[in-house]
Amino acid sequence: MTIHNLDIDNSVLNHFISEIRDVKIQQDSMRFRRNIERIGEILSYELSKSLSYENKEVITPLGSKNISVLADNLVLCSVLRAGLPLHQGILNYFDHVENAFISAFRKHSSPEKFEIKVEYLASPSLDGKTLILADPMLATGSSLVAVFEALKSLGKLKQIHLVSVIAAKEGIEFVQNHFPQDTHLWVATVDEKLNSKGYIVPGLGDAGDLAFGNKL
Repeated sequence: MTIHNLDIDNSVLNHFISEIRDVKIQQDSMRFRRNIERIGEILSYELSKSLSYENKEVITPLGSKNISVLADNLVLCSVLRAGLPLHQGILNYFDHVENAFISAFRKHSSPEKFEIKVEYLASPSLDGKTLILADPMLATGSSLVAVFEALKSLGKLKQIHLVSVIAAKEGIEFVQNHFPQDTHLWVATVDEKLNSKGYIVPGLGDAGDLAFGNKL
């Protein structure tokens, strides 16, 4: 797996990350969603550099120009519900993609033990296509692996790109062992560890709750 950690170099991305982490600023759910969306846009721009392109002649009012345009057939799949603002950010840049949505949640048998349940999937065929799989928090990595297993029956993929806002090192190691070797991971920043409940530390809390309100 090729890992692209964007916080290695300073950019405006760091400003958006600081705001989604800040306990005062993140209480504004609209701003939280917008910051996740903007991070998705930045990740998409960097991801776009690794895709396939083809030459196209574009006719202008005054002549013509040969331009390299995207050639990959893309499918953007986001993990509900936390992935929706990130999905929108990616969609802002790849507006021609096909879209897929999948649910994945933690079913706890105790405060510190859980399994990932996948109960909903809506997706086009994935055969021969490039998958962008978006989940804002890559904690244990179990959700992404469960989602990938659910998607396998929909066709043989050309390429896989994972997109996350914050990842824990343990989660990165886990997905490395379960995704194809040529998979790319695009992440805005990487945190050191998980706590005993499998949440990223320092992280930012529950991204779904911060974006859309507390759940039962």
